[in-house]
Amino acid sequence: MDRVTQDARGEERRAQYPSAQRRAPQSGQYRPSQRASTSRVTEERYRPGSRRTAAQPLTAAWEPKSEPAARKKQADKGKLSKLGKVYGWRMYAVPILVVLTVLVVFRTASGPAEPVSEAAGQSTGAAAGSGDGSGDGNGGDVLVENPPTPIDLKVDTAELPDGNPFTETGKGTWHAIPGPAGEKKGTGGAFFTYTIEAEDGLDPATYQGDDSFAASVQNTLSSQQSWVGTGKYTLQRVDANFPNPSFKVSLTSSNTTHRADLCGYQIKFEASCYRSSAGRVIINVARWIRGAKAWENDLSGYRAYAINHEVGHALGGKHVGCAENGALAPVMMQQSFGVANDYVEKLNNIPGGDKGKVPADGKVCKPNAWPNPSGKAGG
Repeated sequence: MDRVTQDARGEERRAQYPSAQRRAPQSGQYRPSQRASTSRVTEERYRPGSRRTAAQPLTAAWEPKSEPAARKKQADKGKLSKLGKVYGWRMYAVPILVVLTVLVVFRTASGPAEPVSEAAGQSTGAAAGSGDGSGDGNGGDVLVENPPTPIDLKVDTAELPDGNPFTETGKGTWHAIPGPAGEKKGTGGAFFTYTIEAEDGLDPATYQGDDSFAASVQNTLSSQQSWVGTGKYTLQRVDANFPNPSFKVSLTSSNTTHRADLCGYQIKFEASCYRSSAGRVIINVARWIRGAKAWENDLSGYRAYAINHEVGHALGGKHVGCAENGALAPVMMQQSFGVANDYVEKLNNIPGGDKGKVPADGKVCKPNAWPNPSGKAGG
């Protein structure tokens, strides 16, 4: 039997099936030349720094040169991401708040000092509460006002003190305050009658009403410390129907007081006066409610002074100064302005002022409301 060699069989098969010679090799079967070509392409495509062709993917090094830095950057990002998840927006807000706090502390420490008041060491605000919860009805602390700083009697005492409101402008007319005619007060001397009035248009609530004002006037002029106690004058309050009283004590708004036919306003501070042509003792409601700085908190004492001083003009008295340093001021001194001769003289040394009545001799007196302070008969 003839044996057919392998090559013969192959030739016979190829002759019988001509298309078989063009068939692609089966999967998993590679010719040596094909494997060599594939390996060479792979090496060329992924060689670091080589230029790729249009058919090749992006070339990248499997081992980056800056691997330690890249790994550190990736680790830092991981830490920030973890902090962000834990603390959220607070991670950014807290550092900003710390910076702002440092800036505020720096500016506070390096800023200008607070101005110091003229009364060195004195607080101008309210003191802390007592803590006993009494006084305000709300169970809270009670605010206690600091004691007032003593007034310097040598300067700036003519200014109207701060205080309750008053009527600045009335109607310019007055009404008599009704009341029983008083007894004559005094033991002799010149006899004077008077009525008590209030300007129309004043707010009674600011001065406690007409009756309160009338009682203050009558009680003051009836006192033995007043003019009747000197033995030189006798005074009697009369009602509105009494013809031609010697004078009228009239509570008056500040702007009406400033009128040229009444007190005028040459010295630019609130004052009361006596106007003989009008037959009126003008009591300025601003002073009646606020008082005067030289008197500090003694409003009742100041009111007695204002009545006695202006009625003293109606009785013929003139302005005088402090006669003895440290003594009680004469009631005819201009104590609404002050009790220091130098200061009062300076105010009067203007056109329209009462020049020459008060000497600039440096004397300072104490406030005094009465022409007869001892209350002894005959002074």
